[in-house]
Amino acid sequence: MTSLTTPSTPTAPTAPGAAPGTGDRAERVERIRRAAHRIRRNALDMGEVQGQGYIGQALGVADVLATVYTDQLRFRPEDPHWPGRDRFLLSIGHYAIALYAALAEAGTIPLEELETYGSDGSRLPMSAMASYTPGVEISGGSLGHGLPVATGMALALRHQGNGARVLDLLSDGELDEGSTWEAALACAHHGLDNVTAIVDVNALQADGPTAGVLRTEPVTDKWRAFGWHALRVDGNDVGALVDAFDELRGHRGSPSVLVCDTRIGRGVPLLESREKAHFMRVEEHEWQIARDQLEEGLAR
Repeated sequence: MTSLTTPSTPTAPTAPGAAPGTGDRAERVERIRRAAHRIRRNALDMGEVQGQGYIGQALGVADVLATVYTDQLRFRPEDPHWPGRDRFLLSIGHYAIALYAALAEAGTIPLEELETYGSDGSRLPMSAMASYTPGVEISGGSLGHGLPVATGMALALRHQGNGARVLDLLSDGELDEGSTWEAALACAHHGLDNVTAIVDVNALQADGPTAGVLRTEPVTDKWRAFGWHALRVDGNDVGALVDAFDELRGHRGSPSVLVCDTRIGRGVPLLESREKAHFMRVEEHEWQIARDQLEEGLAR
């Protein structure tokens, strides 16, 4: 395993009263782009510890997580339970490898702790656990739980008079779950405009391409029919993500959803083209090739 990639400066809007999503747009986009690169690089290094895992999803969703944690989310890395924090829920627990890299980027967990990923006694299990890891709000595993929990959290925050937001990252595969759509109905019914769902559409599930397992398109139209304010963007286009999150943050009157089309293995051509990409086995000699390709992509 090579040395982990360290953030050059703190990147999260964590100070009391700090306004997420502000500042010069070009500077924001560049800061996010570099954060996404470090998330990808550290995810590769973590994946090498196990030799396999959900590395394709981590590479694909890195731009989304970088945008959330370095530009949009209000939190304090030194105080993960700060009552005024925005809540970020990882409904897809097997994306934990990407979340841990994002939490290290944000300063919530020590960078060097990423080396313990998936090891006995580690606080970083392969599927995210709220009882183990600082900054992890819910335990993942069984799919379709994130949005129902987000609904309950958002209602509780409203009753408390707490202006914090709840963001829930879910997969396109979770749109197969009835509980997701029950929660979508409830969110809209209660007018929970403090909820933002983020759907990672990478078009792949454990059993094969999403379209072949259970057709869910047109996804955006379905969310709108359920009463949500819905946008769809290229989830690997940082500029598009910034603009979309800025718009959603200002929306009032209904919950919002951002549908993000991402590419499995993004940034590493070797892994982008891998046929069996849901749970990926990477050979020992391929990890350095993957890192080299990632660095070449940043330089372009």
